[in-house]
Amino acid sequence: MTATDDTVPLVDEELDVLSELVPPAGLDIIELGCGSAKLARTLLERHSGSRVTGLEVDERQHAKNIAAPQQGLLFAIGGAQAIPFPAASFDLVLMLKSLHHVPLPLLAQALGEAARVLRPGGHLYVSEPVYGGPLNEVIRLFNDEHVVRAAAQAALDTALHTGAWEQTAERRFAMPVLFTNFADFEQRMMRPTFADHRIDGAKLAAVRAAFEPHIGRDGARFTRPMHVRLLRRLA
Repeated sequence: MTATDDTVPLVDEELDVLSELVPPAGLDIIELGCGSAKLARTLLERHSGSRVTGLEVDERQHAKNIAAPQQGLLFAIGGAQAIPFPAASFDLVLMLKSLHHVPLPLLAQALGEAARVLRPGGHLYVSEPVYGGPLNEVIRLFNDEHVVRAAAQAALDTALHTGAWEQTAERRFAMPVLFTNFADFEQRMMRPTFADHRIDGAKLAAVRAAFEPHIGRDGARFTRPMHVRLLRRLA
C-alpha cells in the first residue's frame, strides 16, 4: 500500500480512527513516544473524563510538554522498553508512529511492557507509516526507514504468537501533510530534536531538489499512507 493507492480513505484526524475502534471516554491511556502529544491533547478536549499519560524519551520535547500543562494530561520521561508504571495501570496503550523508533533489539521487550501495563481486555493501538509514496521518496534520501518499519510489523506478528495478544482490528488510510516551503520541511523532518540525520551540504541539496517539484501555490501537499493494528490484551 502506497500513498498513490486511491483505494484507501483520506483521514484528516487520526483520533477519528481511534475513536471508531476504541471509544476513549473515561479510559486510562498511555501514549508511548508521545512527541508533542497532539492527539492526546485533542482527545482530552473531546473526552474530558479520560486520563492520558504521555511517555517521551526525548528530554527536550519532554521539557516542552510539561511547560504546557492540560487537565487530565500527565507526562513522564522514559522509553517504551521500560515503562515506569505498575502492571495493569492502563486501559489503552497508544503507539503513534513510534514503534519503529524503538531500538530493534528492544522491540519485543517494548511490546511485552505494553502488555504488562495494560489491564486484561485493554487495547494496544499501533499506528505506523507505510513505506511508500512520494513523501517517503523524499524522506528516505536522509532517513531511510525501510528496515525499521518492517521490523516493527514483524515484532507485532511475533507478539501475536506469545499468547498475550489477539488482533481485533486493522485499518489502512492516508493522512494529508502540508509543508509551507522547503524550510518548513527541513525544520520539521530533517532536524528533529530526537535524531541527528547528519545533514551536510550535499545531502541538503539532494533533498531540496527532490522536494521542490512538489511545491504548489499553497506549499507542498503530500499524503502519508498509514497502517493501524489494534491488539487486545488477553487475560
